Amino acid sequence: MPQINKTPASTSGTTDTPEISGTSETSGTTRPAGAWPPARVALTAFFALDGFLFAGWVVRIPAIKAAVHASPGELGLALLCVSAGAVLVMTGVGRLCLRYGNHPVTVASAVLLCASVALPPQTHSVWSLGGVLLLFGAGYGAMNVGINSAAVDLIAAARRPVMPAFHAAYSLGGLIGASLGGLLATQLSPARHLGLMAVFGLAVTVAAGVPLIRHRVTVPEPPTAAPASASAPSSATTARGPMLLVLLLGVVALCDAYGEGALADWGTLHLSADLHATASVAAGGFAAYSLAMTTGRLSGTRLVERFGPTRVLVTGAGVACGGMLVAALSPWLPLVLAGFLLVGLGLANIFPLAIDRAGALNGPKGVATASMLGYGGMVLGPPIIGFLAQGVGLPTALVSVAVLAGLAGVAALVVRKASAASEG
Repeated sequence: MPQINKTPASTSGTTDTPEISGTSETSGTTRPAGAWPPARVALTAFFALDGFLFAGWVVRIPAIKAAVHASPGELGLALLCVSAGAVLVMTGVGRLCLRYGNHPVTVASAVLLCASVALPPQTHSVWSLGGVLLLFGAGYGAMNVGINSAAVDLIAAARRPVMPAFHAAYSLGGLIGASLGGLLATQLSPARHLGLMAVFGLAVTVAAGVPLIRHRVTVPEPPTAAPASASAPSSATTARGPMLLVLLLGVVALCDAYGEGALADWGTLHLSADLHATASVAAGGFAAYSLAMTTGRLSGTRLVERFGPTRVLVTGAGVACGGMLVAALSPWLPLVLAGFLLVGLGLANIFPLAIDRAGALNGPKGVATASMLGYGGMVLGPPIIGFLAQGVGLPTALVSVAVLAGLAGVAALVVRKASAASEG
């Protein structure tokens, strides 16, 4: 996650009206009360597109695995390239965001993601699959940097914890992509299916990209800090405590991303290979998970405002832990699908709340640090699950998701306790 770029002040001596406040800076007209500003509408569409494209790839993993004759371990290495590509580009894309702005980078990244999603079915070996997945991962990682950076700006302007709502759009896109993929699994080849998704994605990018680039978001500047006294601790000293908490929040995000990546990359394979579900039913399992994730995130803002972020984090971690144990170890298909639902509900708000809290503690630097650790979970997840599956079987390997979900809850409690101690 890059450092968030602030909109520069107008050279004419006036400042732009924040997009979140209800006035369009291009027209100067006032929207009806409660109406979403154009930037938020467009950014929500990009979150949904991100989830839609990724889910379309996910439900085709079993077919592409068979086409390239990959073993579980080889598939794990190929899937590693998605996460590796994402993490490798994040720092560079962050600099591009600072130089050119979050919105243009988001649009450019979306073009790359749309173009690369059509490539996996064109491969004929594990090595070539890994190569195109590296490119796909780069597009996915770049787009996530852009949309999350833009979301942080919008949240700062709105002054309300709406990050779960943006991630709900991602999950809704994943639900639609998985459901559509399940319906088309027996009708279209992976090449034709993902090719059509690429064309559709480019059309959405054009439609949402124009208003996103045209409408900027002005982030309110924080109050000017009072001059430090000679007895006050240095900024380097005071930053150490928050940075330790940010690292812990990064661990929380990592544990969540590990689980999300495992369900995305291995969930459909678990249903098809271990429970002998059809391609449509296996895709439906990921759709159920995405539905639960979407529902949890849509209610995330209200839950946080009522119960506080720590309770939401810890409760979600416990629900995800129990659901994953059921999904991994039960031999009964309906119970496994119910477990997927619980995992989706539990994991729903962990990542967005961890990133949001990191930003509150240490600003853009906190967001960047926690995000990088979080996406590290996606790097670790696919190969670890693959190697464990090679040795002990996929169901047992998926138990690691439950273990890390429990660890996320413990880390969230530690952050709360440490924060209370520092404030005291």
